[in-house]
Amino acid sequence: MSLRRIQSVGSIVPSTERLLGGHSGYFFKTARRVDTMVDTTTPEFPEANRVSKASFFLTVFATFCVLMPAVPASAAEPPQTLGKIKLQPGFNISVYAEGVANARGMVLSPTGTLFVGTRRAGNVYAVRDTDNDHKAGEVVTIAGELTMPSGVAFNEGSLYVAEVHRVLRYDDIEAKLANPPAPVVLNDTLPTERHHGWKYLRFGPDGKLYFNIGAPCNICEPDDPYGSIVRMNPDGTGLEVLARGVRNTVGFDWHPGTGELWFTDNGRDMLGDDVPPDELNRLRQEGLHFGYPYCHGGVIPDPEFGKPGVCADYEPTAMNLGPHVAAIGMTFYTGDMFPDEYKNQILIAEHGSWNRSTPIGYRLMIVRLEGNKAVSYEPLAEGWLEGSQAWGRPADVIQMPDGSLLLSDDRLGVIYRITYEK
Repeated sequence: MSLRRIQSVGSIVPSTERLLGGHSGYFFKTARRVDTMVDTTTPEFPEANRVSKASFFLTVFATFCVLMPAVPASAAEPPQTLGKIKLQPGFNISVYAEGVANARGMVLSPTGTLFVGTRRAGNVYAVRDTDNDHKAGEVVTIAGELTMPSGVAFNEGSLYVAEVHRVLRYDDIEAKLANPPAPVVLNDTLPTERHHGWKYLRFGPDGKLYFNIGAPCNICEPDDPYGSIVRMNPDGTGLEVLARGVRNTVGFDWHPGTGELWFTDNGRDMLGDDVPPDELNRLRQEGLHFGYPYCHGGVIPDPEFGKPGVCADYEPTAMNLGPHVAAIGMTFYTGDMFPDEYKNQILIAEHGSWNRSTPIGYRLMIVRLEGNKAVSYEPLAEGWLEGSQAWGRPADVIQMPDGSLLLSDDRLGVIYRITYEK
């Protein structure tokens, strides 16, 4: 399998014309299947974990379900039209890139190359707008057969990629897209468990590289560094834990005014449709513990690991989000294209529930702040969920230099562009 080919489409994706025009039917652009499923073996838990038999088997079940399509029938049904996506007044959505199979985390280089990680496909892509028409002209697969390379970051000409167990660096990558270099392995000492093992990767204001190490289970009592947010130097040294009690964050950003780290966190499963909530949290100082596995949503003691009053011992949430919405990619909006009331507000991609009897999520949300207080939570774009069927799954959101947004969809393998016109 060549990893140096330039591809304009994936294996089974909707064409842009059909996505916009509403015509039905998926079409094959290549015979090669780009996305490969990860294995569904049960994660191995550290011996130190206290996991009951019931929790263990629930974790096996949850792992199986997470690795299966979240809401059935979307990928096998005709593509839907962008006209079904409802946006707040004045906003518009278009397709920026297609054929980006299983598109997840994104990062934009200073020269305009969009790098995209994946979770199941094992690929990393470079997406380029070759004629400045706000639409990608080519999609280049620059790496493949990696282990859940969801997290991508860019710094001083190099692309950083986070697999489950290691962090890689591709030097001078934009000059070598047709012949990518072998990566430099920065750190290969990370846990190998795939359950919540995929990473979100970003450089912080301090020049260090931040990422998550998720809990290797639905609910358990893991040792360090599981269930944490960590950072290290760009060369892979100096790994340290910044926050604990974080079950599975796959999105974070720094407040443009205060410099504080805000992050989403996915709540545990198997407590019912409506509890616990997903969370939006604020790291007001290093070393805080956000409750997992003892307390959920800042107010709900865990029935197995918690006890009455336990939540008072941990950092409260900044805002409780919808239950099981899978709030992942997030960013602060700092651009000038949107109205002033969007400035310095939080945008969150909700990937959508996988085990709720009535699915929810599958939308782009905005959390409005007053100072450091989150005061409201509402959709900016929704419509990927129709009844009980989801035809798309928002995964990550980033801001472009002109103030527009890019939103990845790992179900359709496309990247949307969201703009505003008065």
